[in-house]
Amino acid sequence: MNASLSFQHLAADLRLHCGEDSLAALVKELKRNGCRRAVVVSGRSVSVSPAMDLLRAALGPLLVGESPSVRPNSPVPAVEEAARVLREQEADAVIAVGGGSAAVSARAAAVLLAEQRPAQELCTRRLPSGQFESPRLDAPKLPQFVVPTTPSTAFVKAGSAVHDEATGQRLALFDPKTRARALFLHPAFLRTAPHGLVQGAALNTLSTAVEALESPRCDPISEAMLMHALRLVARHIGRVEPDDIAAREYLVLAAVLCGRGTEQAGGGLASVLAHAIGHRAHASNGIVNAIVLPHTMRFNEPATIATSGRISEALGSAQTSAAEVLERLLAPLPIPHRLREIGLAQLDLDAIANAAMSDFFISRSARRVQGVSDVRGILDAAW
Repeated sequence: MNASLSFQHLAADLRLHCGEDSLAALVKELKRNGCRRAVVVSGRSVSVSPAMDLLRAALGPLLVGESPSVRPNSPVPAVEEAARVLREQEADAVIAVGGGSAAVSARAAAVLLAEQRPAQELCTRRLPSGQFESPRLDAPKLPQFVVPTTPSTAFVKAGSAVHDEATGQRLALFDPKTRARALFLHPAFLRTAPHGLVQGAALNTLSTAVEALESPRCDPISEAMLMHALRLVARHIGRVEPDDIAAREYLVLAAVLCGRGTEQAGGGLASVLAHAIGHRAHASNGIVNAIVLPHTMRFNEPATIATSGRISEALGSAQTSAAEVLERLLAPLPIPHRLREIGLAQLDLDAIANAAMSDFFISRSARRVQGVSDVRGILDAAW
């Protein structure tokens, strides 16, 4: 007889509005939260799009400023610039418009504004014991709202990983008070993102869901969300053109499901390597994930015998190994499939392996990473 279940599934509030009337819903949500001075944080391209004019018209006097400072990987200077605008405009709400970098930059800017200390003093640190420690960020934070343009799992998260350009380090800021109050999926904004950005973000959702499903910490409720996220990505990853709005909407919904499903068991080796490689190769996390994920899955196989079947099932072929099913799904996509194809040299691999060992998510690998040599072996296989 099987043992009885024993788990906790703790879920944060989620308010999501999808459709042509979602910007009107944004105004209602701002007022519901007592907000009267909203600042938009976005990238430059979306800030000059016709979609942004729709948002400005919908917000009217509730919009008091804009910071089009968002850059890929959320570098610290860009986040500091957004925090400066929030301070000068006396904002009482932040509206992130864009992809994952916009959501992360908006959250991190709210943290810097409230805590009044540099990101380097507020981030999670690895202790000499190998454990990770996150400082308590007690100051109240501005309410966050998100208008997505790409399918990012970051929209429903409480962590904000920014990039220290001076040291090359990834600084992780964690504060549940920065979790978005509501999301607004509007067709005009979903049309603004280039094909490559949408595809890269969807691939990141795919990888994140796979890694969470590999985890022994994945509970049955998370499993349901993650498996459906994989189904949606597998069904729509080849249909990301701007005129296929339904596909883009489903990919964003997949990212939301994945983001929610990874609250209990998120991150893993592919995520670690994407963090270590992305800014070096100037490639999106999704592209790096797509390259390394089959190899991290094979590394994990001794520890995922009991869990990999659900990945194969969600991807549509329960009779084949999960890594093989994934490779068949990725093969037709016009993306790089080897690390050398994104400009990495073999000489880069030692530095990447060492950087990976300092990443918080390395401790969440389904199979324990014994040392740098394990990571280097995966990188060699993916190169």
